[in-house]
Amino acid sequence: QVQLVESGGGLVQPGGSLRLSCAASGSIFGTNAMGWYRQAPGKQRELVATITRAGIINYADSVKGRFTISRDNAKNTVYLQMNSLKPEDTAVYYCNAGHLAGLYNYWGQGTQVTVSS
Repeated sequence: QVQLVESGGGLVQPGGSLRLSCAASGSIFGTNAMGWYRQAPGKQRELVATITRAGIINYADSVKGRFTISRDNAKNTVYLQMNSLKPEDTAVYYCNAGHLAGLYNYWGQGTQVTVSS
């Protein structure tokens, strides 16, 4: 069983930066994408950014130009660098690793990001 362990959340002022990390404890095999989703209170979970093993990246429009996703395939780790944070970025951020043919889909437990002055 693969576990995804997130770190790096916290409280930051508007305009600040945070870096999230997510490490998979086991083997993430095959053609897959790792990424980040978020869920704010009272809202549905939404995509933030994903990156495939080959490096194909997808961002939500709301974070383009501010967030950068990257991954280290050798370490089965994905990162999210978040700059110019806004109060509306406040949410629980969840790490995801999914096989593109649906063979598996793993979620982390989530890390809280709060943007407030």
